[in-house]
Amino acid sequence: MVSTTPPASPKPARLRSALLAIPLALAGLLGAAPAPAHAAAPAPLSCLGQGIDPAAQLHYQTEAFIKAPPSTVWRLHTDVTRWPAWQSAVTSMKRLDPGPLRSGSQFRWTTPAPATASTPATTLVITSTVQQIEPGRCIRWSGPAIGTGLSIDRGVHVWNFTRVRGGVLVRTEESWTGRQIDADPATAAKYLYPGLDAWLSDLKTAAEARSDRA
Repeated sequence: MVSTTPPASPKPARLRSALLAIPLALAGLLGAAPAPAHAAAPAPLSCLGQGIDPAAQLHYQTEAFIKAPPSTVWRLHTDVTRWPAWQSAVTSMKRLDPGPLRSGSQFRWTTPAPATASTPATTLVITSTVQQIEPGRCIRWSGPAIGTGLSIDRGVHVWNFTRVRGGVLVRTEESWTGRQIDADPATAAKYLYPGLDAWLSDLKTAAEARSDRA
């Protein structure tokens, strides 16, 4: 589950969309046959064979290169009790069991949700349960988010970490399901998409800062 706090101004389209537009524009100028209007959707992410809810109307996938050691990125991301220290959208966090994250581990956290045309401003209380984890490579959790007048019945969040030259490629995908989400997925998307991008940006900033100090 990701923060629902939107950015102060509209976020630019993802880089891959911008890059796709370049060859399309050139093809028109040169009189070449038009390229397909949309790039193929990225392959779904998974952890130990399990991914997001395939029936969800609302889901989003994004990625970022992080110039830091894989161990630094993994520790930062999975030390969930310290999320509020580097994610401004996470206002509180509590582990519900001791020890390192493992299958079945739970944590409860909060994030503000601004008002929409149909829901009041509220604070979402999110209870996440780790479903699958492969240390250093992937993690998948799921759970509900409950607030006053707003709820996400089930969010499923998958993270993949791939060592590449100079750092780590972090890819993430999340789905939301529930009566309110399914009734108005377009409004919910305004919070999921930029929220997930912001999470990755914060992770990149925090991990690279740690790497610079090492």
